Amino acid sequence: MEWAISMLAVVVLGFAAVASTGRLGEMPGTVTDTPQPHVPDGVLMGDDLRGLRFAVVARGYSMQQVDELIDRLATQLDDSAAPPSPAETWTYVD
Repeated sequence: MEWAISMLAVVVLGFAAVASTGRLGEMPGTVTDTPQPHVPDGVLMGDDLRGLRFAVVARGYSMQQVDELIDRLATQLDDSAAPPSPAETWTYVD
């Protein structure tokens, strides 16, 4: 009886070793199930940002989602920070 249990243990350990090398198939890729915030295309307005909600993950908000929005806002602000043309400047004449 001990012989049968020993052989079963060897078979189980051998199967675990083969499975750990990936020869029985690999694990599927990870699935990200955090919801993505809806941010409209084009220029963002204040109401777009006020209504924005980020996914809460184990350590707070999803850093990837926040970083993407900050990069987009920085680009938008850089584009709108161009110096005004002379026609757009106001002069006060008394």
